[in-house]
Amino acid sequence: MKINRAERLLVNNPVRILIQRRIVHWLGRVVAPDPEAQVLEVGCGRGAGAGLILEKLRPARLHALDLDQRMIRQALAYLRPEQLRRISLYVGDVLRLPYRDAALDGVFGFGVLHHLPDWRGGLREIARVLKPGGFYFLEEFYPQLYQNFLARRLFLHPEHDRFYSHDLRQGLSDCGLSLGHCLEHKQLGIWALVTKNAEASRVRG
Repeated sequence: MKINRAERLLVNNPVRILIQRRIVHWLGRVVAPDPEAQVLEVGCGRGAGAGLILEKLRPARLHALDLDQRMIRQALAYLRPEQLRRISLYVGDVLRLPYRDAALDGVFGFGVLHHLPDWRGGLREIARVLKPGGFYFLEEFYPQLYQNFLARRLFLHPEHDRFYSHDLRQGLSDCGLSLGHCLEHKQLGIWALVTKNAEASRVRG
């Protein structure tokens, strides 16, 4: 699901970038990708998160996709030429990732999953493209934060089959993803690093 104008303004403001910087700093303490790592950011927006991932975690190649072509154009303008040499930007759908099974070492999603009407399908697809032992970082929000009266008037989100903490944890487990380091507020949301189990290599969408 594409975000509306109000949420584009929200996710592209300087405070949001400061939050992402703090998240990536935290990630730098709990995960150390191989220098040859191929990683993906889903829902990359204007590219601020991609730039921070490249700066802090230094993967060999960062793929970054967004469903909204306008966001990809903004990312091409926002990121520096030297960054773009190591980032592949494209329009794409989390539910149909253009990678073979077990192709990627890591996937990042900053507040993306709760925008998907089929969030379980998104998890299955992310699990499919991850190598066994690969990691998935997710920053996610729970319905109390985006389904209140004010948020419903300002922002566009799916209304049905939303996940809370228990639902998300069960969805991860069903896809062969094990929860590791996490920071969570049960009423608001979670930052979590999860790992694809070795026996989950045959996950299909």
